[in-house]
Amino acid sequence: MANQLDLYDNTSLELSRQVTKAYSTSFYTASKLFAPPVREAIWAVYGFVRLADEIVDTFDHIDQEAQLDRFSADFAEAMQQGLSLNPLLHAFQRTVKAYNIPDAYIQAFLDSMRLDLHKKDYTSEEETAAYIYGSADVVGLMCLTIFCHGDSALFEQLEAPARRLGSAFQKVNFLRDLKTDSLDLGRTYFSAVVGKSLDVNLKKQLEADIRQDFAAASQGVACLPRSSRLAVKVAFEYYKTLLVAIERTSPEQLLNERIRVSNLRKTVILLRCYLFHLLKRT
Repeated sequence: MANQLDLYDNTSLELSRQVTKAYSTSFYTASKLFAPPVREAIWAVYGFVRLADEIVDTFDHIDQEAQLDRFSADFAEAMQQGLSLNPLLHAFQRTVKAYNIPDAYIQAFLDSMRLDLHKKDYTSEEETAAYIYGSADVVGLMCLTIFCHGDSALFEQLEAPARRLGSAFQKVNFLRDLKTDSLDLGRTYFSAVVGKSLDVNLKKQLEADIRQDFAAASQGVACLPRSSRLAVKVAFEYYKTLLVAIERTSPEQLLNERIRVSNLRKTVILLRCYLFHLLKRT
């Protein structure tokens, strides 16, 4: 019986890995730089977050609110039973318990997903900040909980930088996905853009704000445990490079195409970070 349960645990984790690889090759490549236990936990978090995101962004041919409610209830039951027939939820609940990830983070994330079902415009900085906290910051805090693995002093030291990094990543996503969010989904996350067109000056203001988030996050990245530092550094540099590409793109282009970083550039980032990691062995 125990062997069969282990098989299901491992199969569930393998599905989380496959979902990570299928939905984000860049993130998957970076995730392989984590130490093995950390890597597996991060795949489980990604599988959970990705499935919830797909419910609210992609599955528009069904009752999305009912599906999200069912997803949330299934997760609660998985936490209670220690088992889910949804392999992604099963892998995630095991990770939550193994690393003591606070339920408040998970519920804040699900609350932001529910906002995506109904709310289209974020008309104040407070509304935008609240959405970013639930959709991105808490995901970063889930990951930080895994990275620190019980070291509460280190977690407290890195909590604020982790939140700023999550915010930076999400705001870059907002600019990168402006076409899809605005034209396809009808959402405007930046309160400064609601009711206006994105002009050059407004775009520069948003970019400057993101750069402040990156600057605040950078020292936190440097202080991460070695088991997670390289992977996070690669993601950090990738997103900064994506921001540079966005800065070089006109507002009109952002509304017509999704800006990307070339595979060659991603490889250069990875190699540069890896070599620096080898040289700095502490």
